[in-house]
Amino acid sequence: MDGNLVSYGLQYAGYLIEASLILCLIASRQRKRQVPLAFYLSSLLAAEVARACVLHAYGLKSRQYSDVYWRTDFLVVISAFFLVCLFFRRACLHQEKMWRYVRLWLTFICVMVVGISGLFFSHHYGNVLTDFYVEFSQNVYFTCLVLNTLLYLLLQQIDSADDQLGLLVCGVGIQFAGPAATLALLHLTAGEGFAQSLGSLAMRLCTLGMLLVWAYAIVHVKDKAIQVARREIPVLAEVTAHLNIQI
Repeated sequence: MDGNLVSYGLQYAGYLIEASLILCLIASRQRKRQVPLAFYLSSLLAAEVARACVLHAYGLKSRQYSDVYWRTDFLVVISAFFLVCLFFRRACLHQEKMWRYVRLWLTFICVMVVGISGLFFSHHYGNVLTDFYVEFSQNVYFTCLVLNTLLYLLLQQIDSADDQLGLLVCGVGIQFAGPAATLALLHLTAGEGFAQSLGSLAMRLCTLGMLLVWAYAIVHVKDKAIQVARREIPVLAEVTAHLNIQI
């Protein structure tokens, strides 16, 4: 009973923070720059609400809940992968040569993940779509975890001034650690009941951790790259005016 109360508390706390962050991003002055975050949070919130509704209607062990869970998970991991790709683009914003190289590798990794999942798909003929969603989601989660780690190392290597991006990347790392650890635990324990309960709790804690880090990054940490650009505009205007006077 206590475990259920903790799980429900984390669940509804996550709903509240996700909705608040989406509204905050929509109201932000840099809303165009924050579209990837808003899209990912919206997909995450929609998936969690859909799962909660189906769970209440049909129960945890129903076929309907299993189908909805993995189909919504498929949509979430797709948006997560594109979020990481857009974070790479933001990190390489002023380094076009590096971005062309990174973009090529991201495309190759995407094709490779789809190919590996398709290979699994060709050898399983049971509940085909659900099996494909499960395999694809697992592959993408682990891929995103590795890519996010490489992105964090890249930010340290290029000494990025975008402190907000650094925190956003750390938050994503926390989020991806939950599903990766849960899937590994389920494989090791053959899906026993305690492993499922522990994994579910770990995923909620990781999601809440990501949301709290993102909330701090969005509300309290400003993008230094934008601030530098804003400071440069008056300087450029002053230089231009001075040159015009001399002419």
